[in-house]
Amino acid sequence: MAPVRRRTRARELALQFLFMLELRGSEAMEELVPFVEHHTKGSRDKKGRGELAEFTLTLARGVVENRVELDQWIEAIAKNWRMDRMAHLDRNVLRLAVYELIFQTDTPYKVIINEAIDIAKRFSTAQSGSFVNGILDRARVMIDEARETPDSHPAPPQAKASADAGSQSNSQRGPMTVADPIPFSSVPVPRPKKRTAPTDGRS
Repeated sequence: MAPVRRRTRARELALQFLFMLELRGSEAMEELVPFVEHHTKGSRDKKGRGELAEFTLTLARGVVENRVELDQWIEAIAKNWRMDRMAHLDRNVLRLAVYELIFQTDTPYKVIINEAIDIAKRFSTAQSGSFVNGILDRARVMIDEARETPDSHPAPPQAKASADAGSQSNSQRGPMTVADPIPFSSVPVPRPKKRTAPTDGRS
């Protein structure tokens, strides 16, 4: 199993788990590791299987841990679309991709966006590819712009606007319009360094 295929498969598995999590609720987090083990067993390539499992867990846990922030990014860009109005698969494809754009800085933007478009086309509706493409292309630009600020971590547009206005403290940035994140125990995802130009086409 080639590296490109491993990461593509990991994104698909993470999407399947996130979809299940929305349907079943937070108790489904207890099944994440068994879910990943079940869907990655059977390969003779132990190293490849381990990398597939590790990346799937990283994506699923990363999206869950940062869901509020990811939803703020998406809703700020898709101004006429609340998260609860989007198709289940579409919003989870977007969460996965925006998580990668912000936190997985070793992967080129183009690879992340193209993967998300392909997955949306395969698993969701005929219009999902263009919908996902439009949001992620804007997200890419806005995340790069946010990284030009002194902060090492790009803040969601709404949160940044509130901070710039100086009218509210960090704990009073207005009511959240999305659900609270689903709690789980894991190692926190480190804040990324500024993305550097890729040296190869690895996804």
